[in-house]
Amino acid sequence: MSKPHWRHARTTDLDAISAIAARIHPDLPERPEVFAEKMRLYPDGCYVLVAGDEISGYGLAHPWIQQQIPPLDGFLDRLPDAADCLYVHDVAVLPDFRGGVARVYVAEIEDLARSSAITTLALVSVYGTRPLWERLGFLGVAPDAALRDKLSCYGESATYMLRELTQ
Repeated sequence: MSKPHWRHARTTDLDAISAIAARIHPDLPERPEVFAEKMRLYPDGCYVLVAGDEISGYGLAHPWIQQQIPPLDGFLDRLPDAADCLYVHDVAVLPDFRGGVARVYVAEIEDLARSSAITTLALVSVYGTRPLWERLGFLGVAPDAALRDKLSCYGESATYMLRELTQ
């Protein structure tokens, strides 16, 4: 089988993305329409991991505002005009295909951010994945009350993290 590789997501990938999300994030459900909106609003940040003929993961990112977490399973309606970060909404990879692929996706998103004159990546780490994100250069942010409130729907271990991009 060929080595897994990332490619831009297509609308025809939505069923596979939704199935992987349901498997990886059973406690953080999101409707397919929410994924479809992200793909429509910012296709450049939406990828799938392809292994052979199968989709084995996905990554979704879009411009956003630091310290403002988009609502889980909520529509964005539009992207902010004054975006100051590229928000990594989700990177989900089936267990058999993990091992360095998140790093490759983050590198793609980093290039995309730079080409858009965005100098910060942001995400919410869930399910105790903070060590993975720290290895990829993200740092946890001590949340204020408003941010803590928004993080609560992401589970107990949720951590808001930022990564400044070097020039």
